[in-house]
Amino acid sequence: MIEIAGKPLDITSLTGLSEVEAAILNSLANTDVLYNYPSQRELSFELALRTNTVHASISLLRSGARFESFKQSYCNPRFWIRMPNGAFQLRRGVSPAEAINDIFYNGQLYGFECATAIIILFYKAVLESIDRASFNRLFQNLYLYSWEHDEDLNLETRQGTDFVIGDCLYFINPDVAPENSVWRGENVIKLNEDLYYGHGIAITSSEQIINHLNQQRRPGSQTSAYMLNQVTRLTSLM
Repeated sequence: MIEIAGKPLDITSLTGLSEVEAAILNSLANTDVLYNYPSQRELSFELALRTNTVHASISLLRSGARFESFKQSYCNPRFWIRMPNGAFQLRRGVSPAEAINDIFYNGQLYGFECATAIIILFYKAVLESIDRASFNRLFQNLYLYSWEHDEDLNLETRQGTDFVIGDCLYFINPDVAPENSVWRGENVIKLNEDLYYGHGIAITSSEQIINHLNQQRRPGSQTSAYMLNQVTRLTSLM
C-alpha cells in the first residue's frame, strides 16, 4: 500500500511510467506494508533507484564479469587495487563513477562473489539516479568487499516478506558441502514476480536457484535451500 503525505495513492493516476516502473509501483502497492512518501517526488526517486537496480543487474550479467571466491577475485588494475583479502580498493585519483562503470563496460576483467556483486549493483543504481559530481563526492573512497559499503549508500537490511522489485533477497543453503562453501547461499535482486538475478547463477526463477544450491549440498542431505524472510534495500538518498 502506498501513501503520499498520508493520503492513499491511486496508482492508476500515475501516467507515463516505463514498463519496469509500473511493475515496481504495483509491487510496492501489493505488499502488506505501508509505504508513505512525503511527496510524489520521493516516490519517483525510489522508482528510479529500483528501476536502475534492475537495469544494472541485467547489465552486469551481460558484462562478462565472473563469479569468483574472494581468494580468486580479480579486477582492472587501472581503476582498482586488489587487496590481499580479495577486496578492491579504488585507486587514488580515479573517478569513483568511472571505476564503477568500468565493471559494467569491461566485465571480463573482473571476478568477484555474489555479495560484492550486490553492492556493485547498488552503487551503479545510485550512479544512474543522481548526478555524477554528487556520486564522486559521496563515494570518494570506494572499497568493494562482501557487504562492506560506504555509509552514504544508505542500505537497510531487516526481517520481512514484503519483497519488492529491486530488493536484494537471500537464498540460504544450510547443508552446503564444505568443499562447495561458496554456495552456502546466494544473494539475488528481485526483477519481477518470480525472476531473480544472482551473480554466478544468472537470471532465473526461485525454483531454479534452489535447485542449483541443492546440488551443492552434502551427499545424502535432505535439507533444502530456501529463501530467507529478509530484505536488503536502498533507502532514499534525497
